[in-house]
Amino acid sequence: MRKKNSFIKILLAIVSLIITFFVWQQGLKESLQRPSVSFDISQKEIEIAELAMPAVPENLKNFFPNSYREEMESSLKKISFTELTERSKIIWLILQYPDKQIDESYFNKFQKPIYINLSQSIYKSFLDKSYKPSNEIINDLKNDKYLLNLFSDKFNLNKDKIITKSLANFMFLKLIIIRIIPLVSIFAGSILVLKSIWKLLKSKAINWGDYEPLNLDILDMILLVSGGFVVLGEVISPLISITLVDLFSKNLTYEISQSLRIFFGYLFMAIPPLYIIYRQIKIIDKQFSLKKDYFQFKIKPIKESIYQGFKGWIMIIPFVLLTSLIMDLIVKNQAGSNPLLEIVLNNNNYYAFILLFLTTTIIAPLFEEIIFRGVLLPVLARDCGKIIGILISSFVFALAHLSLNEFPPLFVLGIGLATTRLISGRLSSSIVMHSFWNGLTFLNLFLLRT
Repeated sequence: MRKKNSFIKILLAIVSLIITFFVWQQGLKESLQRPSVSFDISQKEIEIAELAMPAVPENLKNFFPNSYREEMESSLKKISFTELTERSKIIWLILQYPDKQIDESYFNKFQKPIYINLSQSIYKSFLDKSYKPSNEIINDLKNDKYLLNLFSDKFNLNKDKIITKSLANFMFLKLIIIRIIPLVSIFAGSILVLKSIWKLLKSKAINWGDYEPLNLDILDMILLVSGGFVVLGEVISPLISITLVDLFSKNLTYEISQSLRIFFGYLFMAIPPLYIIYRQIKIIDKQFSLKKDYFQFKIKPIKESIYQGFKGWIMIIPFVLLTSLIMDLIVKNQAGSNPLLEIVLNNNNYYAFILLFLTTTIIAPLFEEIIFRGVLLPVLARDCGKIIGILISSFVFALAHLSLNEFPPLFVLGIGLATTRLISGRLSSSIVMHSFWNGLTFLNLFLLRT
């Protein structure tokens, strides 16, 4: 039997809910000020396609645009110059040369030394058409093949060593992977969905798996999510983790420091809600044993966990992508992408990549699944019914990511994760599914780097 809730417990829950309301309201509002990573992704696809063109077979070139320069210029015009990244501003300036007159102020909007030198070099070329950039400037671009290729074309430099055969082949391979994986996933997912619908129509019932919710109530869930996840996890913990990382990363590169912030940010954010769960279990059972599977991980047989997770991942892809497509049609120039996506897309440090990979594919799925599908969902399914439990837990899951424009696809993803959890009867399946989803996103962003 569950204990009667005390006045202090009820008061803490109410205070936590009020704080959560203001924190999430502010977070969702601020998400509208963050740029969307979809623009950067489309830019990167254009860059990769142009670098890959020498390796594209002649019989396939009809499927590609005639001019990627025009496509790039058209894309850049959709956003005001001031809102572009410094790299995109440089690309915009190069594409204007030598035909268009540009106000001098456009060349003074850079902070990074490499882009300052490039902008001044372009400005000098506007004043003097015979001007040629120095070898030092060319050398600064050696790791940015697209920008180097663009720069060399505009100044009629020798570009034999820029787009080599191996580089073009590599970019063509990346282009194939980037465009084929989503199509194959959508096709396979759609077939599995239709097959599952057919089975459902024949059996006229959903074959739910067994689940054992913890002996907690809705008030406990409010304390867990609002008090542990939001107040302590999203508000208090970052103050500690950011301070510690900044203290010990003064001599590290910006990319490593940024990745450490995210890595330890997730670790510190996980501690309060996990500790609250630990205390809640101890109150119920008078002890906490690691041998007891409180959350129904049911890892073994591991093949079954991987299969159920992979199946759930494939089946939810068409629905999430369709939701994202509808959002793109309804809301133009969406804002509010997860800042982590932009960091992965523009990161060039492999140690930072390892930290980000561990965070997105292991730490985040494990932590979020324990909270939302390990504890919250089973309690809601018991008290409100399975369908309502799935919808409420998915709603909270999507809200917790604090991105207004990403809320619909995250809500759909949450429904897929929750359904997989309840049908499989094991939390390990939704963890695997979550890891696959984050892993595919990470891989796609990694491949888009030029």
